[in-house]
Amino acid sequence: MLQVDFPHSLLALSEQRWQQLYGSEPYNKQLGRLLGLSDFAFRILEKRPELGRWLQQQELDCRAVPNPITDDLVEMSEADCFRQLRRYRQQYWLKVMWLDLVHHNAIEDSIDYVSRLSEALIDAANKWAFAQTVKQCGAPIDMHGQAIPMLVLGMGKLGGGELNFSSDIDLIFTYPKNVPTQGGRRSFESQVFYTKVAQKLISALNQVTADGQVFRVDMRLRPFGDSGPLVMSFSAMEDYYQDQGREWERYAMLKARPLGEVTPYWGEFKQLLKPFVYRRYIDFSVIESLRKMKHLIAQEVRRKGLVNNIKLGAGGIREVEFIVQALQMIRGGRDVGLQTPSIMAAITELSNLEILPSEVSKSLTNNYLFLRRVEQYLQAFDDQQTQTLPENFVDQSRLAYLLGHDDFQLCLPDITQVMTKVREEFALVVGDEPQEQTSYDDSFSYAWLQRDCLQLEGHLDLQILEQWQSVLQEFDSKLVKRHVGVRGRDILDKLMPALLHALSQQQSSAELLQRVLNIVEMIATRTTYLELLFENQGVLKQLVLLCGHSKWIAEHIAKYPILLDELIDPAALYKPLPLNEYLLEIRQYFLRIEQDDLELQMEALRQFKQTHQLRIAAADATGVLSITKVSDHLTSLAEAIVAQSVNLAWQQMVARYGEPQGCDEESKGFAVIAYGKAGGLELGYDSDLDLVFVHNQQGDSATTGDKQISSRQFYLKLAQRLMHLFNTRTASGILYELDTRLRPEGNSGLLAINIESFYHYQQSQAWTWEHQALTRARMIYGEPELQNRFNAIRKDIICLAREEASLKADVIKMREKMRTHLSKDSELEFDLKQGLGGMTDIEFIVQYLVLNFAHTKPELTGYPDNIRILESAAEQTVITPTQRQQLTDCYCMLREHYHLNSLNQLGRCIPREKVQQQVGHVQVIWQQLLG
Repeated sequence: MLQVDFPHSLLALSEQRWQQLYGSEPYNKQLGRLLGLSDFAFRILEKRPELGRWLQQQELDCRAVPNPITDDLVEMSEADCFRQLRRYRQQYWLKVMWLDLVHHNAIEDSIDYVSRLSEALIDAANKWAFAQTVKQCGAPIDMHGQAIPMLVLGMGKLGGGELNFSSDIDLIFTYPKNVPTQGGRRSFESQVFYTKVAQKLISALNQVTADGQVFRVDMRLRPFGDSGPLVMSFSAMEDYYQDQGREWERYAMLKARPLGEVTPYWGEFKQLLKPFVYRRYIDFSVIESLRKMKHLIAQEVRRKGLVNNIKLGAGGIREVEFIVQALQMIRGGRDVGLQTPSIMAAITELSNLEILPSEVSKSLTNNYLFLRRVEQYLQAFDDQQTQTLPENFVDQSRLAYLLGHDDFQLCLPDITQVMTKVREEFALVVGDEPQEQTSYDDSFSYAWLQRDCLQLEGHLDLQILEQWQSVLQEFDSKLVKRHVGVRGRDILDKLMPALLHALSQQQSSAELLQRVLNIVEMIATRTTYLELLFENQGVLKQLVLLCGHSKWIAEHIAKYPILLDELIDPAALYKPLPLNEYLLEIRQYFLRIEQDDLELQMEALRQFKQTHQLRIAAADATGVLSITKVSDHLTSLAEAIVAQSVNLAWQQMVARYGEPQGCDEESKGFAVIAYGKAGGLELGYDSDLDLVFVHNQQGDSATTGDKQISSRQFYLKLAQRLMHLFNTRTASGILYELDTRLRPEGNSGLLAINIESFYHYQQSQAWTWEHQALTRARMIYGEPELQNRFNAIRKDIICLAREEASLKADVIKMREKMRTHLSKDSELEFDLKQGLGGMTDIEFIVQYLVLNFAHTKPELTGYPDNIRILESAAEQTVITPTQRQQLTDCYCMLREHYHLNSLNQLGRCIPREKVQQQVGHVQVIWQQLLG
């Protein structure tokens, strides 16, 4: 409740008006205050004094929205319709004033109530207009014999469900299909029919009668504005927004919402608009367009001499809307929770996604609601669409009382403080009108505009500049072949001097310039990415740094420009997730994705991988992570993606066939075994995944769905679906290259096999090399029962007693075969992987040790990775401590070289002298153990 007394001047006014309306009736304090606080309320009660008693009988928590028109729509005359609509608005807007001015209702509740009442009025007018037009012209009919309605889109605050007390309503009309009318005296084209409906609807709301006006209707947001048709078909709307839609129309359509009863056409229309409003990539192009819109508004405010305007002024309501809608349009293509017309819902989602810190979202919400409350009061005083603080004493007294102050002047610091906070947030998110000031001299602009790097003499050595010149000329020749629009070239002309300056600050080589320009070339036709680099100098700086650290990162970003978004926050960029959080993170990530959108799910899997691989690579390239930690992270990332992919594939299969008997979402009876690098926790950036799929179900049991298949078929289809999720090439490439040739019987074997059949194959049919592979196998997905069974099978097979000479012969034969086919060794170059004494030799030594000694030393089966197996082998005295140390040191060194070569795309060979001594130790140990 308010803590100030009702001002004497307003009390005198209320008593005078009470006397005028109700004569000698006892003065009602609450109704009297309403009369003193609102001229509009007084005018309504002057015409309809009985509404005063109606107000007093209303339950304060009732927000009923009755139908504004109760008569038969077809028989109802225009005069009766107009009268009922207007009297409805009078009655229920009086109720809103009663709630707001007398009972201090929460503003978020009031604007929601006004929106729902307004929607009821518009929908009633639409139905009446449609019925009247059908009576004259017949109706367009769909294939089911139903009349095809006209959709009314509420825009702005009406679309957001946050309409203020006295507002114009912005509407757009559209209809689903071009179908001539049936049932009238003659047939009319759809365009003619719906135009008649639209005209009647506008008159019903906009026309001023003796009962006043329902709403001022503004149709200027429709395609082509005032010069465009009053109503357009879905297909015409789609064509317009695809071909001619402007940036401000994207901003406007973000708030579009169909009004009235839900129809099957709502979803169709929303899907039609979605690609125009929300880009699938992070869209920073909105920043500059919103700045320009704000600049134009500021010019208009100055031109009209507006002062003390809480909507359009600096830090006003419009700036809160710009902050939120800028972030919606930037992120909404990827985070579907942001695809809402409600500013309040959007702020909540921005906080949930941690795009806005919780304290900022709370502050923004409170400040926005405060300004909306002030606006509501100002408009309720006289039903005027105003957002300007009052200059007359009566309205100043009213506002001061409602805000809890004795004097109007005491309100101003509160309002100023709120608008200052909003302005600060606006500057952080959207910024002011772009300034053309730069932190570098004009020589960088001339160097780009004249394509002459020698203009930069004094900033870089002449030799480097000559190399730069060659790279820049090659880039320019490639750019000519690309269709870069006017806007793109304008941004490019601003970006390139800044980029050349950033590179010169690092004394960058021509090779680094080439890496960065390769990225610019890839994004040259996608203006939003150029704007991201130009608008965010921090992103440009991070790009130069990362490209300098790693050619792989540079090529990765060039391939997937969506990753540029990750460069915005260096704190997150160089800090990969803890190993145990990848699974939780991907599950949270997929909560925002519709379950039936397979295309988006596949893109999301790839984007998740690319995003986190970049973070791992950034931490790797800058020394934050060691090589073993890099592999741990890449392996944990792959495991999380496999788990999520299994869940997606399972949901798709279950939706079609039902579940295998006794299985559910938590106990699928399905498992994934990883071999090779994934099994041994040694994944690299471009590693493929060697996987085998097993299950524990009887093949002849049937699934539970309407379309039943055997469990064997179900798991085969599940594995095929997984292969599809991984190997399909989308706009973001493939997920991982899946290799399933290590499954029993290789390419001719079943893609998914019962785990007991897997065991039988390993016992009776597997080759020695398959048992070698099993030493590095690890179940990365599956419930505990399957995990335990696989571990037992693996141990049992590995611990089989083998004839030593035969085992040695098999291992040596397979190694020589691989070396012959794969080695790139030369006299000067050493193949890190396949060279004599290289990584594969060490891996084969480890596998031989496990298979040869595990039957007497089962401890050797405890780990799938080489380093820990070597430790175990030394502990079990299978090898000497010196052999363990030499093999471990060499393996780590070779992996380090291999890894660095991968980061810089240098292949797998290095100069032989760099590793000659270490690989010599490996060759000696090979002879000692296998020679």
